[in-house]
Order: sequence, then C-alpha cells, then structure tokens
Amino acid sequence: MGKSDVLRLILVALLSDGHVLLEGVPGVAKTLIARAFSRSLGLNFRRIQFTPDMLPSDITGTFIFNPKTTEFEFRKGPVFANIVLADEINRATPKTQSALLEAMQEKQVTIEGNTKILEEPFIVLATQNPLELEGTYPLPEAQLDRFMFRLLVPTSSHSEEIDILSRTMEGVDLYKVERVADAADVLEARTSVRTTVQVSPEVLDYIVSIIESTRGDKKRLLLGASPRTSVHLLNASRSLAALKGRHYVIPDDVRELVFHVMNHRLILNPEFALRTRVAVADFQYEQIGGIVSDALASVQPPR
Repeated sequence: MGKSDVLRLILVALLSDGHVLLEGVPGVAKTLIARAFSRSLGLNFRRIQFTPDMLPSDITGTFIFNPKTTEFEFRKGPVFANIVLADEINRATPKTQSALLEAMQEKQVTIEGNTKILEEPFIVLATQNPLELEGTYPLPEAQLDRFMFRLLVPTSSHSEEIDILSRTMEGVDLYKVERVADAADVLEARTSVRTTVQVSPEVLDYIVSIIESTRGDKKRLLLGASPRTSVHLLNASRSLAALKGRHYVIPDDVRELVFHVMNHRLILNPEFALRTRVAVADFQYEQIGGIVSDALASVQPPR
C-alpha cells in the first residue's frame, strides 16, 4: 500500500543496471517491497540477513571438499541470484560488506583465484535502519558509491495504514503476486533504453554542471559528488524518460532524480555538521536536500 514513488525508482534502477539502498525504520515494508518486486518479474530472489559474525564466504560461496570425488567443488553463495536482498547490511563488518563490492560493480565474484560470473539481470536491494547505531558498522564511502539510489522509505499515511489493516484481515498472500515479466523482458527493456533514449549535449552539460557545483561547496561539503554520480544520473534519467513514454531526456527528468542519486554520496564538512547538529537521519536528509536544491538553483537548465 502506497510506496509508489519507491517502487518506480526501484524499477528505474533495474532498467539502469543499478543497485538500491532502502533506508527506513523497522516495519515500513522494505523486505516486502523486495520480495514482491522479484515475484512480479519472475526473477530468482535470495535474501541475506547480515549479522556481525557473517563471513565473506557466506555471501559469495566457497569450495567444499567432496570425499566421493576427492575434489573441491564450488558451492554457490546467495549472491548468485537475480535480485539479492542484503537485509540490514550495516550490521555486518566492513570486511563482509566489501564482499559485495566486486559483485555490484563487475557482476562477478572471485573466490580463491577463481572468477565466477553472475547471472543477468543482477540487482542488489540493501536495507538499513537509520536510527539504530548499536551493533552496526557504517557503510564505507566506496560501498555507498556503488548504489545508484538511497531511498528513504516513509511510514504509511493514515488512510494507507487503514487499508493495510483491512487487507491483513482479508489474509493477503504474497505468493499470489502476479508475474508480469521475466528476465528476458528485463534485459530487452534495458537494451531498448540504451539504444532508443537520446540525450542532447545541452542536457549532458546540465548534468555535469550540477555535479561540479557540489565539488565547489567547500563550506558545507567535505566531498562532493563523484564522476560515477554523473553516470548514474544519466542512466537513471534515460530510464525514467522511457517509463514516461519518451525517447529523449528533458531537464525535469534530471531534477526529479538528482537528490536520490546524490544524497548518499555527499559527505558533510564536520564543522558544518557540528554547527547544524546533524545527528539524526532526518536532519541529515534535510541538510543534504538543501545542498542539492542549491546546486540545482545555481545551474541554468537548458531550454
């Protein structure tokens, strides 16, 4: 119920070959979104519950000795799926979190010198609780930069929560989610976006100018947006234009996506964060939102 904006942005990421970090308090349906989304596409889905004692091999898999054949056989880990839900990803140690880096960027994993290619399409949906700090490990900047979007999953409105209760009494079954596509359809759609949606030089200049404006904000930012931000913003804008039925990107597509692409990549200057008392997730979103709004206002969109 609700969450239509979140679902549309996950679809944009899927079409753009990107990954999504879902952030929200417990009980706002982050896991349900991932499971229902995978079922609607008929894709292979695996869930990884991250814990502090998890090892990288618990994600990627490892070689197991088979006494019958007297050989080591590779046993695949849960990362070998189309949609991987990394649940509470910030509960694992940085070493374990880094096991996803190669998979998310290169679509492969390397175990004991052996490279294994992941099946396409491949998308990581990770979740984290922004308020719980005990027993958690902040995601490294390199890990955050691999995600196309960080999406704040809001709590339901009053009317939506009434509908949730009504459907709960009716006994909603997740396994009855109707499949509307399959892996081949997703790959075909990705190809269509890449080959048919055009971007003018003026819009390309607009994207780069917005990204560059964050790098000059030294008073508020310790680190501005990376070049990968430009690539993700471009790819996401093309996918959004396709979903809107257009074969070209307009500045409004870029403006609609820029906060979701940037909010986890901009690192606040410690002095600015301390002065504005950025300690709670909502505060940080508010401050980053203001910086992104200023970046958009400083660049004249093409006509």
